[in-house]
Amino acid sequence: MAVQKPAQLTIQSIITAFSEYLSGKAVDSPRLSAELVLRKILGISRLDILINSKREVSTEAYAEMEKLILRRGTGEPAAYIMGEREFYGRPFHVNSHTLIPRPETEHLIEAIVERFSHKGAFRFADLGTGSGCIATTIAAELPEAFGVAVDLSEGAITTAKQNIHDNQVADRVTCIRADFTTPLFKNNTFDLIATNPPYVSQSEYITLDREVQQFEPSSALVPGTSGLEHGIPLIELAATWLKPSGFFIMEMGFWQGADLMKKFAKNTDIWRETAVIKDLSGHDRFVCGYKA
Repeated sequence: MAVQKPAQLTIQSIITAFSEYLSGKAVDSPRLSAELVLRKILGISRLDILINSKREVSTEAYAEMEKLILRRGTGEPAAYIMGEREFYGRPFHVNSHTLIPRPETEHLIEAIVERFSHKGAFRFADLGTGSGCIATTIAAELPEAFGVAVDLSEGAITTAKQNIHDNQVADRVTCIRADFTTPLFKNNTFDLIATNPPYVSQSEYITLDREVQQFEPSSALVPGTSGLEHGIPLIELAATWLKPSGFFIMEMGFWQGADLMKKFAKNTDIWRETAVIKDLSGHDRFVCGYKA
């Protein structure tokens, strides 16, 4: 199925044509995807689309939009096509080297802001930074935060550096390309460790949407067979890297809470106030705790 080019190139006719094309490709939110493409190429807002629906579009602009719509028709996520995704109210560059930030991860930021907003200067680490959305947002929301953003992917680190720079926190956040499951830091270095590590099991991965499987980096999703191959070692490493009373918070799969809490429970002399935090859907989403 090809895109049926409208006889008259107006905003409304193009959106209709693109929406119909994407509907035939079983793509999520066809009309929204069509609107995003128009907004990107024409540099207009959603309000402009509504009030100027009869505005004519040049053939050159249409050709650029059609290229993007054809990419979307393959299942490529809209965020990669647009080159950005909003996270905690800020735009972040994303690409095939990084996961697309999810709204659920914003709860991690909320938990951190709640605990550190009135504590003065502190040092943090964001392990598995990807696009850098967590490290950047921590620093942007908390002006006395100083941190490091760690990722093994060179492409991810390049993207994170760009986002950190664009959000004007490069003077307080440093990027490190390294394996965060190895001994990287001295003991008692950080007041906060935040991480959204790979946690999808191999059996879960094959059930994910094709947009995720085909386009997002599997290395940022799947750590191994069980999905716990990074989470459990990170609890051990965080216990050494955190200062006394330091806070650890980690995103996880909704079924992993019991296993990760057992890991905390084996070291009650090290961890206190450990807990599972749910997301807005009521699913277990994070584990957290303070170093004793």
